[in-house]
Amino acid sequence: MEQVTVAGSVLDALASIGTERVFGLPGVHNLAFWQEQRPGRPGIIGVRHEQTTVYAADGAARATGALGVALTTTGPGAANAVAAFGEAAASHSPVLLVASEVATTLRRPGVVRGILHESADQAALFEPLAKAVYRPRTPGEVAEAVGAAITTALTWPQGPVYLDVPTDVLGRPGVPVRHTAPERAAPGDERLAAAVAEIDRAERVVLWAGGGVVQAGAESDLDALARRLGAPVVTTFGARGVLPDDHPCLVAAPPHEPEVAALIAEADLMVAVGTDFDGMNTRNWSMPLPPRLVAINCDATDLDKNYSPDVGVLGDARETLRALTHAVAARPASWTDATGLREKIRERLRGEKCDEPLSLVEAVEDAWPTAGAVVADMAVAGYWVGGYASMGRPRRLQYPVGWGTLGYALPAAIGPAAVSGTPTLAVCGDGGLMFGVGELATLTQERLPVTVLVVDDACYGMLRYDQERFGHPEKGVHLATPDFVALARSFGIGTADVPGVAELPSALREAAGHGGPMLLRLPAALPPPRTTSPRWRD
Repeated sequence: MEQVTVAGSVLDALASIGTERVFGLPGVHNLAFWQEQRPGRPGIIGVRHEQTTVYAADGAARATGALGVALTTTGPGAANAVAAFGEAAASHSPVLLVASEVATTLRRPGVVRGILHESADQAALFEPLAKAVYRPRTPGEVAEAVGAAITTALTWPQGPVYLDVPTDVLGRPGVPVRHTAPERAAPGDERLAAAVAEIDRAERVVLWAGGGVVQAGAESDLDALARRLGAPVVTTFGARGVLPDDHPCLVAAPPHEPEVAALIAEADLMVAVGTDFDGMNTRNWSMPLPPRLVAINCDATDLDKNYSPDVGVLGDARETLRALTHAVAARPASWTDATGLREKIRERLRGEKCDEPLSLVEAVEDAWPTAGAVVADMAVAGYWVGGYASMGRPRRLQYPVGWGTLGYALPAAIGPAAVSGTPTLAVCGDGGLMFGVGELATLTQERLPVTVLVVDDACYGMLRYDQERFGHPEKGVHLATPDFVALARSFGIGTADVPGVAELPSALREAAGHGGPMLLRLPAALPPPRTTSPRWRD
């Protein structure tokens, strides 16, 4: 039998957990992974920038809940991936980044000799961001580290893990990798009983659902508790789609809108599940809160780092919600009409001259298939879609509000499109698209069903609004942009120049059925929604 190398054993370990696609960029130090491509091992989707390896792995992880895997080369290759790794960390995405390192036969402890791509401590770049960092230097250490890395990344609270392997070690005979399945943390009986007592004495309960509900696969358990309590459910960006659009308890609008804020303030108890109450969802902790708070989280730090709960329950979201549903007293009816809020809010927004962005939102709702993914960038169009468009299911929306990484949408969209073949919509501005424009080549080479919707105003529209809002001169925000349609065509990508939002639904339907990459250019200058910080106090 052919000897399995260390690189091959890493790929075999990934195959053993069901990984079919990983995302990589080859270099002189990590070519062993490409040389070890075999049937039964994950295929490597080659991208055009190391940052994209992690963005795409992050996109795959968010879409599926499985481990996303990135491969980069040494030194600048690994360093190029840091920004995308930070977004995965902020959003608790289960990502494994495997980088190569310089050869152990050339490295000398305590000195940087000037080996190609050498750093004093490459892994240290990732330590402030990673859930764990591994520096194995022998085949046996690699096997142990890969097994631990897989388990660590997938254990709740999930997060990205970094591992590097010297280039000479990658080619040595490998050792089989073993890993253990992640375990869920059951809530403690005392804390659970305290939460039940708080809920049973409250008259008006509101549920605040964070991304941890989705990570735990607790959607049905949230549904059951909401119905039992007749409690409206407000979702963070990470939990968009956690309940069906027609759910009687769903508040289908962000908490930044005054009607939603008023509903939260009217409750006498909030039960928050799987959230750390980050600044972007709470307007930097200025949103109104009910007088009492029960918080549920599997991370002890996230349980109380931003708000101090009256009762904190440390435990897995699925297990805790399930236990609460069986223990709390049922309510005869809901104390508020959650379902009517969305239309009231949209009617008011139309009166505030937001017809064009709302038409964009409704075009995505009506024309993009629910089975397809939607990836929003940090752009005004992305803020509207990410905060207001109905999603229809969990894991459909990807939105980089964890770290706020401009240029996320196009490279991240590669992930869901590659691992599941699902039509994927990347909602970009003209500025953010240029961060990863080289990935248009990846879309063509892999024939990925990604539609890039670029809303083009030749400007960093959010920054221009900031300057207008505060009476500052417009400086640094106007952009020279390419002819996006001609550029996409030069890559062999189908295109459409959409004259206005009225024509967008038909363009989206055609693109979704195209089966390959498309680019739609929509010229528009949109006002930002209340989810953006300059409008938090409007």
